[in-house]
Amino acid sequence: MGIGQWLLGALVCACACVWAQESRPDTGVTVQDAQRAAAANVDVSIARRTLAAARGDVAAADHAPAPQLTAKASQMDLQNGLGGGNLFRDKRIDKSLGLDWTIERGNKRELRTQTAIANAQAARADVQEAIVQQQIAASGAFFDLLAAQEKIAQMQALRESADQLVEASQRRVRAGDLSRQEAMRVEIEAERARTDAQAAQTDRARAELALAQATGLQGQLAATGGWPSLAKAAGARPFDIERRGDVRAARERVLAAQRALEGALALQHTDITVGASYDHFPGTSTRLLELRLQVPLSGEIGYAFQGEIERARAQLAQAEDQLQKVRLAAAADMGRLAQDLDLSSSRAAAYEDEIVPRAREVARLAEYAFSRGAMTLADLIDARRTLRAVLLEEIAARADHARAIAAWQLRQREDPETESP
Repeated sequence: MGIGQWLLGALVCACACVWAQESRPDTGVTVQDAQRAAAANVDVSIARRTLAAARGDVAAADHAPAPQLTAKASQMDLQNGLGGGNLFRDKRIDKSLGLDWTIERGNKRELRTQTAIANAQAARADVQEAIVQQQIAASGAFFDLLAAQEKIAQMQALRESADQLVEASQRRVRAGDLSRQEAMRVEIEAERARTDAQAAQTDRARAELALAQATGLQGQLAATGGWPSLAKAAGARPFDIERRGDVRAARERVLAAQRALEGALALQHTDITVGASYDHFPGTSTRLLELRLQVPLSGEIGYAFQGEIERARAQLAQAEDQLQKVRLAAAADMGRLAQDLDLSSSRAAAYEDEIVPRAREVARLAEYAFSRGAMTLADLIDARRTLRAVLLEEIAARADHARAIAAWQLRQREDPETESP
């Protein structure tokens, strides 16, 4: 095979790959698909791993101290020797085997377990909050893609209209009714329309990448399902911010801090360690019993765990302050969501019912008048630019409203999980 044939074959293969990539059908994605995928993305997975670790802490906390097994050999007479016979039965070595148990006082185990359970409940609420946040982000990315797709359609329609206007201007030039300079201005506007259509394609590609990143979905994505119906937050049932995941997590951490403080106070109840040993000492006795009792003397030396208690008190106060901060932020967020929904609904309705229809009618009449020489080119260009701006603003208004209603609905239906740690 010659070099020319090889290059031709490589070119055919490359073209085939490009054609296959470009002809690959888009994967239709609804906003519900995006929200379901976002509920299992990497950020939510990280939150779930933290919950699994917190549940492990519960198992680690809910057990008593393990008994200690002690084996020792002592009283070995190096001056006179150990004597003959079997090492374990006859030699003069004091051999001992014993067990020691620590008895926790002050309800330490229960308090320790309750602290771990409260932290696990907080981690579970964090999972819920992560899901809601990721679903809100995925919904925003979905509607950005839908807006980009609609922008492409609108820009293509304007481009087609501009091309038709170029043909009309050329006819007027041939008829001597329009100067070549004005016809060139029409061609410039048509070229701008083509550039806008290309820029819309770029915006769509970026929005598609953002949606893939937020959801983890693969392939060429296309937003389907259209815009949601216009709705307002006014008249909706009041939302209890205590149901929000971030507020529940902060509340559970206050409970964990309270139990931790009680556990620190319980340190003042001294734990007792009891033990017993069985001794074997040939020449003296082969059945010796040792009993032990160990009591820490921390209180007798003037230290009553003041440091641990003060730290626990400070952490409780910090958790209470954090809860207050989260509640205020949650209330402000719900108020902002309601305002965003109401304002974006009114704005989208105004564009849909009033502004866009009028701008289209003005542009249509301007093109009709220009094609018959009844309007100047400057007035026509102004009408077309107004229509372009209005169409883009309408798409932005619909996207803003869609994002607002998605965030509002996700917060409104957010409920605590029923699974216990």
